[in-house]
Amino acid sequence: MTTFPRSPTILKSGIVLIDPDTSAVKKIVVLQYNPDTLTRTLQVQAIAEGGDRSEAMRLKAPPVETIKLDAEIDVIDQLEFPDKAENRAAVQLGLHPYLAALETIIYPTSTQLLANNSLAKAGTLEIVPMESLLTLFIWSKSRILPVRLTEFSVTEEAFDPQLNPIRAKVSLGMRVLNVNDLGFNHKGGSLFMIYLQQKEQLATKNLGGALGALGIGGIP
Repeated sequence: MTTFPRSPTILKSGIVLIDPDTSAVKKIVVLQYNPDTLTRTLQVQAIAEGGDRSEAMRLKAPPVETIKLDAEIDVIDQLEFPDKAENRAAVQLGLHPYLAALETIIYPTSTQLLANNSLAKAGTLEIVPMESLLTLFIWSKSRILPVRLTEFSVTEEAFDPQLNPIRAKVSLGMRVLNVNDLGFNHKGGSLFMIYLQQKEQLATKNLGGALGALGIGGIP
């Protein structure tokens, strides 16, 4: 099958894990199909109700932004051509490698768990929580967001004869991390500031409207 030579390249969304100190990319998980919908919720961070009247119009922080999406994945195409070298893992293991790449984002590593267990056995009184890599949700070059995964569910919908999943739906919930969470000097904090500045630039391109469209000639 041929494609129209001028058809646009379809970008994929995905998740990238980086070292927050060096920015070195450690893992890339590309979503096989872009979700049909992306739900974003922004919770305003204003001064609490009942506060001083002089504070009523003040914002104390960027809004808390959460993202939810459903991603469908399968290995049907790979199973059609089992002799290709790049398809062998899918033929032998189905979606297990892909799902593991996603799921291990929210696991501490086995090395970290064993190290903490050794510290506990040695009588260490305070064990520092295990730090993970910086997770980025990528949805085009305009949205490179530092996030923390807050919800993760997998619905496995079809299996091969060895009971390897071959079709599944992954539901992800993410909270965007801002400078209040990470600070301005953290790599994630600087990426959030770039995201905010891009949003401000986009806002200037909105043509706005006229008061007449609202049925008024001016503000009383």
